[in-house]
Amino acid sequence: MGKRRQNKQLFTNLSKKQKKHLKEFGEEHPFHDVINERPERTEIVELPASPEQSDAESDDLEEEEEEPEQKTAYQKLLSTLSQPTSNDQSEEEESTDDEEEEEALRGEGDSDGVGDDGDEDEGEEEEPEDADEALTKAVEGEEGEEEEKQAGDEEFIDKEHEYQFCLESNFMGEGEQEDTKSIAEHDSKDMFLQHLNTELDEEDVQKITSGSKAKTQIMWPKLGALLCTNPLEKFGPIGSLKDTNPPVFHKLLEACWKDLNQTSNSKGAAEISPFQLELLALMGSYKDLYYPETCPLNQGPQVRSAYCLHALNHVLKANSQVLAHNAQKREQKTQAKPGAEPQDEPRDQGLTRPKVLILVPFRGGALHIVQTLISLLETKGKKIVVSNKKRFKEEFGEEADDKPSNLQRPDDYHAIFSGNVDDHFKIGISIIRSSIRLYAPFYSSDIIIASPLGLRTVLGAEGESKRDFDFLSSIEMLVVDQTDVFLMQNWEHVLHVMKHMNLQPLDSHDVDFSRVRMWNLNNWARHYRQTLVFSSIQDPQINNILTKHCVNYRGQIATKNIPKTGSICQVLVQLPHVFQMFSSDSFMDHDARFQFFVDKVLPQYRDSVMSHTLIYVPSYFDYVRLRNYMKKEEMNFASVCEYSSKSEVSRARHFFQKGDKQFLLFTERFHFYKRYTIKGIQNLIFYGLPSYPHFYSEVCNMLSAGGQGEEVSWTCTALYSRYDAHRLAAITGAQRAAQMLHSNKTVHLFVTGGDDKAS
Repeated sequence: MGKRRQNKQLFTNLSKKQKKHLKEFGEEHPFHDVINERPERTEIVELPASPEQSDAESDDLEEEEEEPEQKTAYQKLLSTLSQPTSNDQSEEEESTDDEEEEEALRGEGDSDGVGDDGDEDEGEEEEPEDADEALTKAVEGEEGEEEEKQAGDEEFIDKEHEYQFCLESNFMGEGEQEDTKSIAEHDSKDMFLQHLNTELDEEDVQKITSGSKAKTQIMWPKLGALLCTNPLEKFGPIGSLKDTNPPVFHKLLEACWKDLNQTSNSKGAAEISPFQLELLALMGSYKDLYYPETCPLNQGPQVRSAYCLHALNHVLKANSQVLAHNAQKREQKTQAKPGAEPQDEPRDQGLTRPKVLILVPFRGGALHIVQTLISLLETKGKKIVVSNKKRFKEEFGEEADDKPSNLQRPDDYHAIFSGNVDDHFKIGISIIRSSIRLYAPFYSSDIIIASPLGLRTVLGAEGESKRDFDFLSSIEMLVVDQTDVFLMQNWEHVLHVMKHMNLQPLDSHDVDFSRVRMWNLNNWARHYRQTLVFSSIQDPQINNILTKHCVNYRGQIATKNIPKTGSICQVLVQLPHVFQMFSSDSFMDHDARFQFFVDKVLPQYRDSVMSHTLIYVPSYFDYVRLRNYMKKEEMNFASVCEYSSKSEVSRARHFFQKGDKQFLLFTERFHFYKRYTIKGIQNLIFYGLPSYPHFYSEVCNMLSAGGQGEEVSWTCTALYSRYDAHRLAAITGAQRAAQMLHSNKTVHLFVTGGDDKAS
């Protein structure tokens, strides 16, 4: 308490001017710097009294950590290089923690009032002794903060358990070997072994890359219409549900895989649902899968549990195969007779260890995935070893301050943005038997969970000195979950990751080439990769991933269920909806949409009578183009987008509601992240159809919130082209959308809120 009281007194002797500067800028003016504050920080940290002693202790720790890594000279060299950096990082973390503690003390000192100046003189006597040390500590703290911003969670890579989770140094026990022999007897049923052991030839690869595919359609009870595309005839389409064999599970998962929902649905039944059984049957075929009907409220948790089970099953089987072959090699070496011919090595590995990549938009999703993986490995009454679990919960869990305020938002908003919503993260996970290691280095990981932004910082771009993408060279399963949310973040990051999948590595990374599969050496890994894409909407940009970046030799399966009723039925206000079609040459033809809007639509609303007009713009680039045009034409408008500050948004909403601004430009991403109710709308213009169909009804229902004008004067205009077929069908219904697209008329009218839903 003495130190705390002394710090309080140090900050109570500030003048009013000094306190004002401290509140505005978060630090004292350099003219009034009191350097004697710095040594206080070293006392709070409670460092060892003797620096020689601390150096000796750190050397002892290094020796202890090096002991298990002395198997190869390469690992020993790595440990000597990496250990000092971790010590430096820990010092930087300590210094940043001290700075935060010091700032808290400053805040307390400000609230206590003004004290005497006597303590300053006492503290200044210690200035010459530790001033340089304090300054270096401060510099280290600033560097630590910069490194944390740049490197993200690279500082928290777990290197202590490298030997324990190394595949090369682990072997299977006798009982486990017997289990693998019994599993090997079911090779004809296990699609895991069939898929990876299939050998393609040059002719097959040419057929896959040529793009010619056979298409068939089949109906399943829960998933509905399935469209199957197959590039090779010998790997035909999926059959009916009765003819499809369920996947063969690893012995660690046999007992508990049916209790799949015990984490995602703790209140309801823990047993697996028929919907999940159908998903697992499709995933077990090792064909690519696209399911664009993943509602975040209902299907989202079930889909996540299903692909976690499939990915974990794949990793456990692959690692068990390697460990079994390690044991066989050891037996052969001990029993080998001198002069005998060496036997062929089993080819059971890729060029790098990571096998599964899971892309999710937020840290909260990664937390749920890891919790599901842990729960699947934990049988009843048996806990598994999870390294760095506490640190993981601190970084990926949700703090009390992070929880959103109790505002009225739709249920899908709470489902998407619940938990930690940080979108910059990456974490490696290695699994040996029933032990999980979190924060594993990428090249020692089996599963990598990351956001596209988190991976982009590692992959880098052409010309950058620091970049690495070799760890993606042997990915056998790619899961892209909540793909629609990536459209609301930055789609370029997703495309950047896809372009770097399954490329030949630039370095060997100490791989044993005698055990690498031939199709990895032939650079055919992309033809063996299974891609699972889950989204809540149909979108051409998502379809482009499957057509351009997925070339699985077993083909693809996509659900193609037609929406019978559109979201326009959810519009509660009495409103005429005018849909105007314009001619366009492609989906990305922004010029045709802009010219049609400027020439045909906007002149009708420029009259002062047509005030309170909200223009909904799905694309940010179109938003910028419209904003620049309206500025050039000196139109009376306000604008809000996802980058607008709170003050800018509140001003724009106020001026628009009062009628001071005739137009309000409004981006789709702003609505996705905020869901504010805009009051005062009398006229609506959809510059493009919303990506999410329920956004159309949400924005239309905002008209009733303004309390201004009569319902008779409300209008709504929506622009569309023939390339907006998916979005149009989701809003108006498939049957009406087909009529609108093939009709000779370019203008169609719907009326909601009355007895007749449409006319």
